Amino acid sequence: MTTVRALHEGWTLRQVGGGTSRVPATVPGCVHTDLLAAGLIEDPYLDDNENRLTWIGRSDWDYETVFTWSADSHDRADLVCEGLDTIATVELNGVRVAATANQHRSYRFAVRELLCEGENTLRIRFASPQAYAEARRAELGERPGAYPAPYQFIRKMACNFGWDWGPAVVTSGIWRPIGLHSWSGARLASVRPLVSGDGRVEVHVTLERATNVPVTVTASVAGVEREVRLAAGECEAVLELRVEDPRLWWPRGYGAQDRYELVVRLGEETWTGRIGFRDVRLDRTGEGFTVVVNDVPVFVRGVNWIPDDCFPARVTRERLAERFGQAVGAGVNLLRVWGGGLYESEDFYDLADELGLLIWQDFPFACAAYPEEEPLASEVEAEARQNITRLSWRPSLVLWCGNNENIEGQADWGWREELGEKSWGAGFYYDLLPSLLAGLDPTRPYWPGSPYSGDPDLPPNDPARGTVHIWDVWNREDYTRYGDYRPRFVAEFGFQGPPAHATLRGAVSDDPLTPTSPGVLHHQKAHEGNAKLLRGLGEHLPRPQTFDDWHYLTQLNQARAVAFGIERFRALAPHCAGTIVWQLNDCWPVTSWSAVDGAGRRKPLWYALRRVYADRLLTVCDGVVAVVNDGPQPWSGELELSRLGLGGEVLATERVAVEVAARSVARVGLPDSVAVPGDPCAELLSVRLGEHRVLRFFVEDPRVAFPVAAYDTEVVPAAGGLDVTVTARTLLRELALFPDRLDPASWVDDMLLTLLPGESVTLHVTGSPDPAALVTRPVLRCVNDRTSPGPPPWAARARDGQMEW
Repeated sequence: MTTVRALHEGWTLRQVGGGTSRVPATVPGCVHTDLLAAGLIEDPYLDDNENRLTWIGRSDWDYETVFTWSADSHDRADLVCEGLDTIATVELNGVRVAATANQHRSYRFAVRELLCEGENTLRIRFASPQAYAEARRAELGERPGAYPAPYQFIRKMACNFGWDWGPAVVTSGIWRPIGLHSWSGARLASVRPLVSGDGRVEVHVTLERATNVPVTVTASVAGVEREVRLAAGECEAVLELRVEDPRLWWPRGYGAQDRYELVVRLGEETWTGRIGFRDVRLDRTGEGFTVVVNDVPVFVRGVNWIPDDCFPARVTRERLAERFGQAVGAGVNLLRVWGGGLYESEDFYDLADELGLLIWQDFPFACAAYPEEEPLASEVEAEARQNITRLSWRPSLVLWCGNNENIEGQADWGWREELGEKSWGAGFYYDLLPSLLAGLDPTRPYWPGSPYSGDPDLPPNDPARGTVHIWDVWNREDYTRYGDYRPRFVAEFGFQGPPAHATLRGAVSDDPLTPTSPGVLHHQKAHEGNAKLLRGLGEHLPRPQTFDDWHYLTQLNQARAVAFGIERFRALAPHCAGTIVWQLNDCWPVTSWSAVDGAGRRKPLWYALRRVYADRLLTVCDGVVAVVNDGPQPWSGELELSRLGLGGEVLATERVAVEVAARSVARVGLPDSVAVPGDPCAELLSVRLGEHRVLRFFVEDPRVAFPVAAYDTEVVPAAGGLDVTVTARTLLRELALFPDRLDPASWVDDMLLTLLPGESVTLHVTGSPDPAALVTRPVLRCVNDRTSPGPPPWAARARDGQMEW
């Protein structure tokens, strides 16, 4: 028999040696959210409150609860802590049970002998994570990193110490469930199914025993059952099952996500998981990097995933389902769980399994040289063993990756000189992790880091090999620089844009809002971020004249920049086998590289991703039309190529029959009759294939002789909101609607649309914004609607090649 009892009630919290009295604590949770709920601190996400809360991470904190217990017939009672963040000492009835130092692990402690009849006091004291990391740094010696905080000296979510998109809110607390597990005889200590696409399942079972008597373990799936009897004292077994002709699990867009319930039983105790039969490997032909699932190459249309909140206990399954729905809605087929975050929750991987979203899982190392000495070495091995075992059966997980940018840092960021003979993590990435995976999870590939070229002796960030991160764009170069690359696989690249207006307004109390008002600047964590936003407009868009211009144009430029890169890289398939945009989501309201902001609102980038990550894509690159077909069926028809005037009049037309096989790209050269304009400033190119159309201008927007935008609008009630029909009387460039400016709960189903004169589009707005205001500036915008003269007082200017305010 076995019983599990949650211990989530009755907790209180106090600062050790501080001025705060005991306050109610929510478990799972953390100190910040408890102090916020008690009204003792202001919202860390509002204005610059973050700066006044650094004392929390430098303090020790005491959690306490009292629970009742009655003696029972069980042999054992274990305190099970699924997540302690991070430097914790556990006491039960005044007796020290254990000390922990790893947010990425779960723990189990035998406490039967410490429990007493009636009331029991459980206390968990969390030492300052900041002080702990600084002490380890002093012991082990300084190591270089992207930021001055000592995040590489503690096994804790690295971005908790601040990042170029996140605040420094250094947390402590019981961040995952905690409870008592009472059991007798033996229990299932771990179940590690290894699943193959041919129907084979190897179920590796480890028992923990309280008594040494024979026991029987059974495993069953799809009507196939096996059992094994373990003699007295035996604790490990492997049960092999074979399902004939199983339905396979496929990535979204490639087939169904069939799963089967696997049940492992030991007496009355059961372990249940929904497994998927599939195989995965990396094809390194020609030093490339192609994910192959069930022997089918998959072009990765990915996004990087960061923790969805600085306080992860607030991330519910419902919230994850919303984010995953946004990823799927944007055409994404892979999430890369970035190495500065976490091994994510069971809900995270279960939703990925269900939706067919592939998971690339970084081990949690990012942007720093990590010491390999104790006490960190043992912690890294323990957390890796535990999480490999926990996730080995997940069909969505297709790649383990050793770290984010640490190999590049050692090779290219000057670390060698700074480190001398000190360790930096190589032993983890090249020895420990691959060794553990070879024994625990040989069913999926491992990649030592990203970027990485496939060999420690090669330059790690070589576009011609393996995976590459492209950050000269955004940091220094115009986004057209993406066109100079011919990469095999782009695992990180991106461009910034501000969050939705409602998100920014909800997080910043500046009045008025300007790009340089204090709160707006505080919610921009990138080095010279706002200057890079303006510089990034380049020759592509007009200079913003008002805050509303700045907000719209920089959001639009983010969308264009990322779309430009994706289009170029997809047109290179199969030479290029994937792109992973930095990033899908945010952990708080901030100007960043995300497509979905910290309040869960879609930025214009999200709509651009949906277009360029669609199965079928038309794009024009260097005088060639690339017809990209990543769908399962051929794409054929007549490609219509037209040179148009700005009034929509046809100046020249060519037609070309095309047939593009499934999962392939066709390239069609542009005839001079349509490729060479008579007046570049007054003409554009239209490329159409069936229902798909792309428009390209011959010069950048500020040089186009756009007419002043003129259009008619109609707003009518519709299910769940309003339908807004816009009919163009002149060309409308990049039409966008921002209903959140009127109703923070509102959003629109499409945007960034260019209409020729006479064309109409109907946009559905969810929510209840004011219909009249909905069709006025700045809610309804397009590039050629600008009327404000002269630069505003906050406008950036160039001086000696640098942007200054």
